[in-house]
Amino acid sequence: MTQTLEPEIYSLLEAQTHPFVLIDAHYRIVGANQAYCNNYGLTRDQVVGRSCHEVSHRSSVPCHQNGEDCPHQTVFRTAKPYEVMHTHFDQHQHPEYARIKGYPVFGRDGLRYLGEAIVRVKDPEGMTCEEMRMIGSSSVFLHCMEQLSRAAESEASVLLTGESGVGKELAAQYLHKRSPRRGQPFLTINCAAIPESMFEDELFGHERGAFTGCIGRKQGLFELANGGTLFLDEVGEIPLTLQAKLLRVLENGEFRRVGGTEMLRANVRIVSATNRNLLELTQSGRFRLDMYYRIAGIDLQLPSLRERRDDIPALAEVILRRIAESGAQRCKLSEQASRKLMAHDFPGNVRELRNILVKAVALCRHHTIDEAYITFAKVGVSGCASSVPSFIPDGEPTIHGMQVPAANVPISRMEATYITDLLRSHQGHRRKVADILGISERTLYRKIKLYGLTLETAVER
Repeated sequence: MTQTLEPEIYSLLEAQTHPFVLIDAHYRIVGANQAYCNNYGLTRDQVVGRSCHEVSHRSSVPCHQNGEDCPHQTVFRTAKPYEVMHTHFDQHQHPEYARIKGYPVFGRDGLRYLGEAIVRVKDPEGMTCEEMRMIGSSSVFLHCMEQLSRAAESEASVLLTGESGVGKELAAQYLHKRSPRRGQPFLTINCAAIPESMFEDELFGHERGAFTGCIGRKQGLFELANGGTLFLDEVGEIPLTLQAKLLRVLENGEFRRVGGTEMLRANVRIVSATNRNLLELTQSGRFRLDMYYRIAGIDLQLPSLRERRDDIPALAEVILRRIAESGAQRCKLSEQASRKLMAHDFPGNVRELRNILVKAVALCRHHTIDEAYITFAKVGVSGCASSVPSFIPDGEPTIHGMQVPAANVPISRMEATYITDLLRSHQGHRRKVADILGISERTLYRKIKLYGLTLETAVER
């Protein structure tokens, strides 16, 4: 059928280096170049005349009916170019992420076609989305990946927001690996884990003799990351007093080592992440507004797992494969177990999903994880897994299985007692308790001091 196309349209097909396909208003492929045919392991005669969604999506219905953003719909409606991210299946039935660039193509007779260029999204160093646990085919996920891919091409600072466990550090790595800085360092600092007294030293380094016991020069992260990317995790935990010092280097790249006089320069792209609302923190005076605008050149919200439930089976499959690679037995989910997972809200997101599957694999006996092996942590008053806190008297009424504290118990006492119980049940492991509470270790330490809790059992590990 490609022979019946007008010569200039046929030339357009063959001039494309990427897979390129021409589609009519009824989703039918009317022409394809050799690169497209090679990508799907088909001859041209096997491609032309079939629907585009049948070839690339292995689907019997158009992609917009599966919840994806369909370029066919947009281009035929607006007659303007349109780009989206899609999941396609190659000739080996393996999913691959592709950037679809749709163009309106007009024939002499006035007929309109969709010209689709397909650019596979593959990291130049070989790290695919799947290897980074950036897995999914839902419209929400693909929209997120499209935003990340566009942001990666920019030099602007990026602020990644979202709940704990959604994969903000993985997204930061993806941004770096897809950026022009990919051959340069990618360094990470957890702003909540660094003591306030050491924060400046970590970022800027120090000169010999800068403080007692200092016998040598140390390069800070800005020097070490020069030319690359610096990832500021939990950026909302940076003390207000240090934000002004950090702001200077973010504005002009200039800084001094602690104890030094020489002005140094660093060319670093900043990617930050937080699960807190920084604008609310600026209103309460705990975060500088100018600092926010400096780090949020591009603000990207990463979706929670419950916002993309359709991705759970694919995520679970990859996680189970990785668990097996670590020496555990190879397991698969039963249909009932998969449905049970998809019905769960996952407050801990992908991190919680992995923990559930690790436990299920350990208990499973027949290589198939049945519904009974999928168990969820019991949720306490704060929304975190725990035993019943001691501030709730025995015999109190319950709501959905959770005991309700007495009405006259102050919130501060409830929180203090709950933290004490968590510290006791986790042998004083502050980092674990902070993760359960969904706060930083530094914030937990402040609460321990605020409530005068016993620090002997609250050890840092």
